[in-house]
Amino acid sequence: MPAEQPGRKLPRSPRCTTPQLLIAERIILHLDLDAFFCAVEELRNPSLRGKPFVVGGRPDQRGVVSSASYPARRFGVRSAMPTSQAMRLCPGLIVVSGSRAHYAEYSRRVMGLLREYGGALQQISIDEAFLDATGLTQDPRALALEIQSRIRDEAGLPASIGVATSKLVAKMASGRAKPSGVLVVAPGQEAEFLAPMPVGELWGIGPATAARLERIGIATIGDLQRAAPQSLRSIFRDHAASMVARARGLDSSPVHAEREVKSISEERTFARDVRDPEALRQMLLALSDEVAARLRAHHRFAHTVHLKLRWYDFYTVTRQTTLLVPTQLGEEIFAAAESLWWQAWLGRGESRNRQRGDPIRLIGVGVSGLSEGLPITLFGDPQREARLALAHALDELRAQYGKHIVRRAGLLRLGR
Repeated sequence: MPAEQPGRKLPRSPRCTTPQLLIAERIILHLDLDAFFCAVEELRNPSLRGKPFVVGGRPDQRGVVSSASYPARRFGVRSAMPTSQAMRLCPGLIVVSGSRAHYAEYSRRVMGLLREYGGALQQISIDEAFLDATGLTQDPRALALEIQSRIRDEAGLPASIGVATSKLVAKMASGRAKPSGVLVVAPGQEAEFLAPMPVGELWGIGPATAARLERIGIATIGDLQRAAPQSLRSIFRDHAASMVARARGLDSSPVHAEREVKSISEERTFARDVRDPEALRQMLLALSDEVAARLRAHHRFAHTVHLKLRWYDFYTVTRQTTLLVPTQLGEEIFAAAESLWWQAWLGRGESRNRQRGDPIRLIGVGVSGLSEGLPITLFGDPQREARLALAHALDELRAQYGKHIVRRAGLLRLGR
């Protein structure tokens, strides 16, 4: 199905008369801002338009590409590629450092525009969101074109939009609509739409899984649609049937309406009071990882880390520290929480003649001062970028196969 390019600006009202999807079906839109970081930089510096450039770290500092303009992509330049490699592929490539504040501001502007339509909105990254338009319109193509036109006119940004009866197919459709297109997959056409695509393009299947599928003769999503679930158990285990269903475009997951998240915390009350420092340390690490995973799920970075301690006699203290660089990495949250714990538990100054190392009943880790978007300090720091990319990859594995599919070796003692 060819992507439909935007035409004239449509009326502001989302209610249209020409039916495209049956009103009984769900209408889900997936919006993806095209080459978002690069598009923002072109607004800030119009001389970049039409030129091959990337947003990322400097090549002499082992920088990594965060986003590549479409002219740069024609040379094979891609995100997550070392900047030095990108410059070898594209002589004369322009490297622009990132601007977190500007990206966050444009993202807020676009998400605010989407909220005007009243449907459940789920932002899944700084430049992507789902909108549940069920009941808002009988003509989803007209609605998508209107939204696309408004984003171009009011924010100056290009966007691609996929429309379908599910989040899965809508997201796949927006990818096929790029750049700057709209693609509607009508009810009943989901499997046909997905079938010709390489199996690795199915949302939720990574390169390693795609390679395993190809080794058993499953090269396209259509091949996966026709596969017997029992033949896939060695790859997907108990999720084999659900992956075949996804390949057919069956996905009933809802669009989760966003709520304002101001803080995130996790705490545990021990069945028996604990004074073993290694056991407490491991629990701090586990709680830090859980908080970090929730930060990533909400697409937030934390500026402040909190510690909560409750002793055997219910005496409770809280401590906090502000980070120099906002984070959503478990190891960085843990480093701050561990320092607070060490001072509070083994330090001096606790009242009521408390002894150093007295048994602990409850321990908790929290974060606040949350912000959207990538911190400017992330750009040009390949170690942090790599750790964050790994954390997101592990989140996807746990979402697909269960939270215990991958665990830190240091947490095996906890059985976590």
